[in-house]
Amino acid sequence: MTYANPIQRQELITGLRALADFLESNPEVPAPPFTDMLIFPPHTDDSENRREIDIIASRIGAGTELSYSGRHYLASRRFGPVEYRAVAIPPDETKEP
Repeated sequence: MTYANPIQRQELITGLRALADFLESNPEVPAPPFTDMLIFPPHTDDSENRREIDIIASRIGAGTELSYSGRHYLASRRFGPVEYRAVAIPPDETKEP
């Protein structure tokens, strides 16, 4: 997976704002109580992925942590009930059988 290019990034931001406006204007449409935005580093090497999470953590003003399993390395920041979460998953978990 790769990160969004500048055009895709702007389209995402525009889409998120449109969704927020739509939900605000249509209170009869169900909405979840919370949501997550997940981003995964595009590297194939675990140490590179972890370094990327460290960089993202610095940029979003967050620390890093390990998941409950102790295998996923992550950084997150909450915006109320919305969470931006960057996750490094070891390559041995992402390979197809």
